[in-house]
Amino acid sequence: MDNQLKRGLLDICVLAAIKPEPSYGYKIIKDVKPYITISESTLYPILRRLEDSGSLNVNSVEHNGRLRKYYEITDSGHKKLVDFTEEWREIMAIYEFVTKEVETTVTVTTEPETAEAETLETNTTEGESNE
Repeated sequence: MDNQLKRGLLDICVLAAIKPEPSYGYKIIKDVKPYITISESTLYPILRRLEDSGSLNVNSVEHNGRLRKYYEITDSGHKKLVDFTEEWREIMAIYEFVTKEVETTVTVTTEPETAEAETLETNTTEGESNE
């Protein structure tokens, strides 16, 4: 998968994981795992980038004697999710066009070979019966 596309998808996956309620790093990784694999070393730069862009707010809360950062989606983050959904419809239309063209190309390229094979088979059979 293209790195730029994957990067954008990871951002959206992180926002989607945080959408229902504020969350922290380990839980975000666990929540997106069924859909896409993300490591801590990938997640934290994404969280920083989303925070810098105003898509997330961060609050530190004490948990078991340590501070844990909780990430909460902002209105800007919600807008990114809505924009992604709208853009994805456009991407799916392109996907359907491309796959239709690929299927047509595969069908067109296999049909002449089949027809040629039938013609050769017919000619061989006719040639054998003439002898």
